[in-house]
Amino acid sequence: MSEVRTVLVTGATGLVGGRLVRALLADRVAVRAVSRGSGARLPHGVAAVQWDGVRVPPAALAGCHAVVHLAGEPVFGGLPNEARRERIRASRVESTRALVAALGELPEAARPRTFVCASAIGYYGSRGEELLPESAAPGRGFLADVCVAWEREAAAAAAHGVRVVSLRIGVVLAREGGALVPIARAFRLGAGGKLGDGQQWFPWIHVDDLVAMIRAALGDERWSGPVNAVGPNPVRNEEFTRVLARAVRRPAWIPVPGFALRAVLGDLADELLGSRRVVPERATQLGFRFTVPTLERALEAEL
Repeated sequence: MSEVRTVLVTGATGLVGGRLVRALLADRVAVRAVSRGSGARLPHGVAAVQWDGVRVPPAALAGCHAVVHLAGEPVFGGLPNEARRERIRASRVESTRALVAALGELPEAARPRTFVCASAIGYYGSRGEELLPESAAPGRGFLADVCVAWEREAAAAAAHGVRVVSLRIGVVLAREGGALVPIARAFRLGAGGKLGDGQQWFPWIHVDDLVAMIRAALGDERWSGPVNAVGPNPVRNEEFTRVLARAVRRPAWIPVPGFALRAVLGDLADELLGSRRVVPERATQLGFRFTVPTLERALEAEL
């Protein structure tokens, strides 16, 4: 990280972005945070950059050593209609295209050298028991199609001499929000249970390990292309249910039938019922060390 002195971060007030910004500041890295608001939620000393959710002014990128693109419409929450699908897609694909275009407008000397862009394990679709390293082909479905387009737009930055890393992120476990908060709340109320038959693989990552991956990708030139951002010990949904119930000291005997999830979420329910046995092959090859390698430790840390 010693050569990375200024980083522009989209999604800087979000679940991952908030912890990343604090970590970068601790590394004495200057941060420019892209935000729709006034920047009031940002730590002292962080420069706020306004945007409309898609376009960032090229001047905001000038002089940055790297860009971390984390912004995106939440996948779950709200009605699963076409308007929402378009917001999910645009907030990822269109915003990435606009960022890469802004990079290309800058003179080479003022251009960031590294572009770390979020992607998701939705890239793989539902694949049953198949092991899914980064070399696995993309799957089928709405989110798989979004992820393929998302990564394609990010990869276009390489034409401008920029090193690109696409992090295929699993379910992030963090106390600030994301999937863990509503799930844990349901379990504490005694309404927790496995999803469907519970046999589907559930790739997760602790938020601090994800932040550490981003920092590694920023500072190590060996990181490039797709990287699975998941923990080293994936579990099935049934095991996740059992470990979480034990962590909050509540029973988990109310399974959620697949048809009930589909009634609420439409075909997005397949993102919860589908099986993705994703493994962090590339990160392991690069020598990345997980500080929270087991689900038990992750839940203990966050709950």
